[in-house]
Amino acid sequence: MAAVLTCTAAAVAAAMVALWGLSVVLADVGIVDVWWGPGFAMIAWIAWAMRPAPAAGGPAGRAALVLALVTLWALRLATHLFLRWRRSSSEDRRYAAMRRKAGDAFVGRSLRTVFGLQGLLMWIISLPLQLAVVAPGGPPNALGSLGLAVFVLGFAWETIADWQLTRFRRARTNADQVLETGLWAWSRHPNYFGEVVLWWGLFLVTVDGTHAWWTIVSPAIVTVLLVRVSGIPMLEHGMARRRPRYAEYVARTSAFIPLPPARGADASATRARSA
Repeated sequence: MAAVLTCTAAAVAAAMVALWGLSVVLADVGIVDVWWGPGFAMIAWIAWAMRPAPAAGGPAGRAALVLALVTLWALRLATHLFLRWRRSSSEDRRYAAMRRKAGDAFVGRSLRTVFGLQGLLMWIISLPLQLAVVAPGGPPNALGSLGLAVFVLGFAWETIADWQLTRFRRARTNADQVLETGLWAWSRHPNYFGEVVLWWGLFLVTVDGTHAWWTIVSPAIVTVLLVRVSGIPMLEHGMARRRPRYAEYVARTSAFIPLPPARGADASATRARSA
């Protein structure tokens, strides 16, 4: 396992340095987000290629299931984020703000604070996946089957939410408007909810075959990042200023967990329970 971890760490570092170099040429670090999914797939496939001989009898069991799920998720997410990046006429506002604040020092600093940090998080979060891929084992048991069902739910939820938002944004008249229909009527960030759910599903599949309950750190980190750190807080910062109706949307719509939209006097309660 030590050899696998060393190899995947080196691969992540090399990929991030290469992406950083490309970002310098493009003057846009947003490409790092596109690599988030493929980075995990790369790690999983390296681990699969280096799995011990007893587990090398062919693509079967929990290991192959984890590999397939991660690859499916990575391809879908990368395609969505790449197309969004291509459609954008400017650098993501989060990275643009960092660039303005750092000035000329941003080029060098971005290697550490953007690419280096994201690479480190990617490798840490992927530890359970690496363990699951190299561990021997047969078909999923009840816990693994539950994990597969949870993953499918999260994957479908995120995919639908992204599709609804993409379709909404294609209309120029919606540039300063708020998407308030579909899954977005029940949660202000249904795509993040789906992402978190599918990671908890992967955790259940992983622990089913390894009994390594410490791997709960993986979905826990993803949850904290999206809900409290780089996800919802950063996206909602200044949103009310850019979209006039956003404050009303916040008052009646849960921030994360899908809940029926509040009406009238229930709006304040919704704001409190969604915080």
